[in-house]
Amino acid sequence: MPDHPRIIFMGTPDFAVPSLQAILDAGFPVPAVITAPDRPAGRGLQMKASPVKAFAESKGIPVLQPEKLRDPEFLHTLLSYHADLQVVVAFRMLPEVVWSMPPLGTLNLHASLLPDYRGAAPINHAILQGETETGVTTFFLQHAIDTGDIILQEKVAITPDDTAGTLHDKLMQTGAQLVRKTVEAIATGAVQPVPQSGNSSKTAPKIFREDCEINWDQPVENIRNFVRGLSPYPTAWTTFQDKTLKVFSCSAEPSGSTKAAGSFETDGETYLRVAGADGWVYLTDIQPEGKKRMDIQAYLRGYRG
Repeated sequence: MPDHPRIIFMGTPDFAVPSLQAILDAGFPVPAVITAPDRPAGRGLQMKASPVKAFAESKGIPVLQPEKLRDPEFLHTLLSYHADLQVVVAFRMLPEVVWSMPPLGTLNLHASLLPDYRGAAPINHAILQGETETGVTTFFLQHAIDTGDIILQEKVAITPDDTAGTLHDKLMQTGAQLVRKTVEAIATGAVQPVPQSGNSSKTAPKIFREDCEINWDQPVENIRNFVRGLSPYPTAWTTFQDKTLKVFSCSAEPSGSTKAAGSFETDGETYLRVAGADGWVYLTDIQPEGKKRMDIQAYLRGYRG
């Protein structure tokens, strides 16, 4: 087994960049990086490289951007790098012909304590469910998604004020160090992967816009978890005066409101609140349809009820 295995890194968004940096900092050779093809972005729809591509190029690492992972030319090129190990962080599902290629296997970093929260949106769903703890897991890929043998795990606390955004950043950094620790353990033969303990009722499917509409007919603390679990993306929303109102943050006051759930109230200056099943939800950071994101006082200064 090589002391410093050659590693092919696969990833696309910001979340993956610190893991690649950690691998390089540990001195492991990375002959190539695989990332998503450039996509149109922004108002001008200019072609934009992924964060992983931009970082890899800044380090002089060759970048491959296959549209199809089964493409024979891509597979031939991938094989030519003679990688010992592949590391996958926030990439797409790999076919077996890719993940089975290196002799030491292919490991994946997942942003939950598997088997809990398998799926595309583990960070969001952990907060949506009101969890106070989550973590990161490294595991070897196999056929079914997020089900491979666990290598290492690290727990991370979820504070009452964490959002999907702040938790993302915590797990991104913790995950990077776990990837480094995992690769070092694999390089020295010090890993003892453990099969996952069956299935979990806690799942993390992809979240669509229609899933983000706030249901006011539930306890206000549940509504607050819903808002912070979708903040800043994909963002909770509701309808106010026949227009969409995105909600990035709020506070909950279980006060036994007698108003019908979904009723809005404001003093026109300091608060805009909505009745839930057992109290009030005070909106604090919002984005009205067609306008920029703002705090509630700025919104109310321009409010014409």
